[in-house]
Amino acid sequence: MKNTLSRRAWLTSLGAVVAAGRTQADARQTAQAPPRAPATPPAPDSPSAPGSLLLQDFQPRSMLVVPETAVVRARFPVVDVHTHPTFRTRSVAGVPHGEEVRASATAAELLAIMERRNLRTIVNLTGGVGVGLAESVRSLQQPHPGRFVMFTEPSYDRIAEPGYGRWQAEELARAKAAGAHGLKVLKTLGLYLRQGVTTGPLVKIDDPRFDPMWEACGALGFPVAIHISDPTAFFLPIDGSNERYEELQRHPDWSFAGKDYPSDAELLAARDRVLARHPKTTFIGLHVGHSSEDLGAASQALDRFPNLHVEIAARIAELGRQPRTSRRFFDKYQDRILFGTDGVRDELYPFYFRFLETDDEYFEYGPGPVPAQGRWRIYGIGLPDPVLKKVYSENAVRLLALPA
Repeated sequence: MKNTLSRRAWLTSLGAVVAAGRTQADARQTAQAPPRAPATPPAPDSPSAPGSLLLQDFQPRSMLVVPETAVVRARFPVVDVHTHPTFRTRSVAGVPHGEEVRASATAAELLAIMERRNLRTIVNLTGGVGVGLAESVRSLQQPHPGRFVMFTEPSYDRIAEPGYGRWQAEELARAKAAGAHGLKVLKTLGLYLRQGVTTGPLVKIDDPRFDPMWEACGALGFPVAIHISDPTAFFLPIDGSNERYEELQRHPDWSFAGKDYPSDAELLAARDRVLARHPKTTFIGLHVGHSSEDLGAASQALDRFPNLHVEIAARIAELGRQPRTSRRFFDKYQDRILFGTDGVRDELYPFYFRFLETDDEYFEYGPGPVPAQGRWRIYGIGLPDPVLKKVYSENAVRLLALPA
């Protein structure tokens, strides 16, 4: 059974994000044993067998001699618009149920990371609904104004109830009164939510029942942080041509290839219909608008929809292997790109800072000995200070109406 929280929980847990170098073939020949001296070779799948090496054991060390810049603290204060310090406790077939929330860290633990890394504010996208939202506000936002910002979520478990669309729109007004600053749309919509909540056909992203919700967000000044797809490779067969093969082998439940899942293109097309129908609602396309592997497509969406912004959480692995294209993208859309990480993980921030602030070459995109997303390294894009300030905080401050 799939659980839409599994990937996020993994990203925010112990050291799960990792990096390594590019794959290279090792084609050594095995010498034959001399006559009358037969030898029993090691098993073919043994790492010590001459001429063989398991992919999982291939962890090459780069021989490049290039500058290495440690950036342990951001040059300017940062607003991380994509974190999950709380999340809904119960999920059935990938659909959150109920109002109870669970915390992944205490306020004191989060504040310590924020001070160390120069984070002025973190946005909790999964602040919850109802009493769960109230608890998130009480434990984080109220005691530390300006440091924590809560978003609410749709109550998908009520979609089969009569009048859901109007109720959900009205519920957003109650969430704002409780302290919420925006709405987070999980990939539950489009990939998990079904007509009977957990049974029947999948509910489409542009289902008209959600039109009152999108309109309410515009009227309330609620930005919509929307996650409706995943890396392109997650929609392809898990085979030797899939660049995320090792990641999907570790997490096969992250694959959306086959069955009745829509394609990545179908999901993005449905999202675009929502953006077009609701031009007065501001949307933040999470994970570079789900087009980090195709910045041309991301540019087309930004050009077509003035109400769309993007953030970079969990996508520096893609952005960093196309540094010249990424730099042009950041230059052109510098007023519409926000900083995010998809979790408050202390050890992860320096990799983001290094990518954004330096011109370093060929470095890891995360900690650990095994690549998390693919066997490649990345390059920094060395943003100039005026652009860096916008990405780090100024765009988020404006979009979320935070204190200057």
